[in-house]
Amino acid sequence: MNVLNFFQLKAHGTTVRTEIVAGLTTFFTMAYIIFVNPAVLATDFAGQPTGMDPQAVMLATCVAAAIATAIMGLYAGYPIAQAPGMGNNHLFVSIVMSLTAAGVAHAWQTALGMVFISGVTFLLLSLLGVREAIIRALSPSMRAGISVGIGLFITFIGLRNGGWIVANPGTLVSLNHHVLEAGPMLFVFGFLVMTALHARRVTGSILIGILLSSLIALAFGLVETPRAIIGLPTIENPAVFQLDVRSALSLTFLPFIVMLVFTDLFDTIGTLVGVTERAGLIQNNTLPRAKRALMSDAIATILGSLLGTSTVTSYIESASGVEQGGRTGLVGVVVALCFLIALCFSPLIAVVASYPPITAPALVLVGLFMASNIQNVAWDDVTEALPAFLIVLGIPLTYSIADGLALGFLSYPLIKLLAGRVRDMHPLMWGMALVMGAYMVFRHFG
Repeated sequence: MNVLNFFQLKAHGTTVRTEIVAGLTTFFTMAYIIFVNPAVLATDFAGQPTGMDPQAVMLATCVAAAIATAIMGLYAGYPIAQAPGMGNNHLFVSIVMSLTAAGVAHAWQTALGMVFISGVTFLLLSLLGVREAIIRALSPSMRAGISVGIGLFITFIGLRNGGWIVANPGTLVSLNHHVLEAGPMLFVFGFLVMTALHARRVTGSILIGILLSSLIALAFGLVETPRAIIGLPTIENPAVFQLDVRSALSLTFLPFIVMLVFTDLFDTIGTLVGVTERAGLIQNNTLPRAKRALMSDAIATILGSLLGTSTVTSYIESASGVEQGGRTGLVGVVVALCFLIALCFSPLIAVVASYPPITAPALVLVGLFMASNIQNVAWDDVTEALPAFLIVLGIPLTYSIADGLALGFLSYPLIKLLAGRVRDMHPLMWGMALVMGAYMVFRHFG
């Protein structure tokens, strides 16, 4: 197979080397999920075990991420990585806790069954073209607002992971008063290295910064020196094919399934639009191969439930690879291979993923690049600017892509109606407002 022709590298103005560097950058930026996801799914919010084996979840996380990202790269052709989503995994745990409290015997297995059903629902919506139609219905200002909102969201996460932003009871968040500690200082080092290299147009600037920060963290004892180089998960309680679909089909659990559907639906749309907008892949107000990308995401969720993990979704960290020049599905193939290799070299990957200040600078820098799309918002048209503005602020302030989109999608048709400009809007936006209203009721007011 000719890689250049299959992935159309020349047409996208990229090279094999650039795509590989972009894939490595994306992987290291999102590698934390290999260790965070098992920790989240194995223990509920009260610190009690959910019954899921952390090692089994790690296996499911890596395999699901590898296969799902490969599908996105080979079938859809986009440089977007997929893995069990943060936020989605916390929603999964809350469902498990509710089922346990209700006396359901196989709580986490039933929750996996719900994830499977939601994945099938995603697939049907994708085959019918519903999700693709939603993307086409978005105005340029709304798309730009999504990209900027995700950029600010990524930046906030980066500053928090880097130790510069901390929780504050009086103001919700504030500047850390101990920024001279090791973590925040390592963040500064990594950020300066990445920025300087990027300014000098050095290929792989973000990846180089991550690797140098990792070496410094090792040298100063900020992370533990791996006891072994090669290591595989040791599983006592398998999660593969343990889902209980029959129990999940109960009408009593319909609200949980609806929450899973809505959350992943809009998280995915937000990520796809935000990342591809930044990469310049949206053409004539449409996303080429959108149905393939959305089907890849749906298949990923089904696959994840079969392997034993929460909803698999597209990752906003994919933007880090895009900023390194990644433009094709070859990025996804590289990321997929990295996840499989990570299973064999988990002690080494843990060095990078276990200490957030190492990868935090990459998120801030990527957030900066994505925020540049703010110039594409029609600020002189309040009917376009205000909904986009609500999305820009809503995503980081609610700490949720789906919730931020809800603020914009709910306000957009109402503002158009009040301004007497309903004809300027795609009719599907009315349906989106109703769906988002239902999402808010089920997720927050139910």
